[in-house]
Amino acid sequence: MEYGDEVALERARGGDRDAFRVLVERHSIAVFRLAYRMTLNETDAEDMVQETFLRAWREIRRFDGRASFGTWLHRICANRTVDFLRSKKRWQAAGAGSADETDAGYDPFRNLPAQTPSPEREALSSETRARLVPALEGLSDIERTAFVMRHYEGLSIEEVAKALGVQAGAARHSVFRAVRKLRAALGTDREGAEV
Repeated sequence: MEYGDEVALERARGGDRDAFRVLVERHSIAVFRLAYRMTLNETDAEDMVQETFLRAWREIRRFDGRASFGTWLHRICANRTVDFLRSKKRWQAAGAGSADETDAGYDPFRNLPAQTPSPEREALSSETRARLVPALEGLSDIERTAFVMRHYEGLSIEEVAKALGVQAGAARHSVFRAVRKLRAALGTDREGAEV
C-alpha cells in the first residue's frame, strides 16, 4: 500500500515498523548522498545512514513537524556526520588512519555512477575531482556540510539552517565561506564564477 510521509509518520509514531521502512526507502538515497559528500568515503557514509535512521526511529515521537521529515533527517545525518568526522580527526591525529584514504590512488568518487562522458569531459572531470577533493577537505566540517546541503542537495538557506540547528545568517555565512575557500583553492576566484 502506497501512502505519503504524513501517514507513514503517524503510523511509525505508533510503532509501525513497516511504515518506518517506507520512510527509510523513500529517504535513504538523499541521506546517503549527504553523508557521502561530507565524509568522501562510501563505508563511512553507509554507517552514517544507518546511524541516522536508527536515531530517527528512536526519536520519531519527538519529531514535531516544524520542518519536513526530509529536513529533519538531513539535520540528524549532518550532526551525526560532523560528530563522526571530529572523532575521526582526533583518532587520526593520534597516529592512526584509514588505508583507503592514505593510498596515493584513493578516489572518493570511484563508486559514483558514470554516464560515459566524452574523453574531453572525462579528462576535465578527472582534473576537477583531483582538485576538488583536497579543496573540500580544506573546509571545516560545518562549512563542508552547509556547502553540500546548499549546492549538492539543493536545499534553501532556511532548510540548511534548520538542518544544522543554526540561524539562517549563520548558515548563509558558512556557505559563503565555503564557496570563497573553494574558489580560492580551485583558482576560480573571479567575480561571479560558479563553484
